[in-house]
Amino acid sequence: MDIKINIDRRSNQAKVFYEYLKTLPFVEIEETRYNQETEKAIKEAKSGKATKTTLEDFRKDIYS
Repeated sequence: MDIKINIDRRSNQAKVFYEYLKTLPFVEIEETRYNQETEKAIKEAKSGKATKTTLEDFRKDIYS
């Protein structure tokens, strides 16, 4: 069973609690670097779902 906890790490108590959680062997911390849409795009690109294009074709698509 997975449990998701959002911790606002701006307070000292939250920082200490977060650091404690990281020390527990049964806790897996998954931090996102970007918003959900960007993270999804990164995962798709890594899994090969992205379309390769040349810079010239990319510019044509943008400006046409």
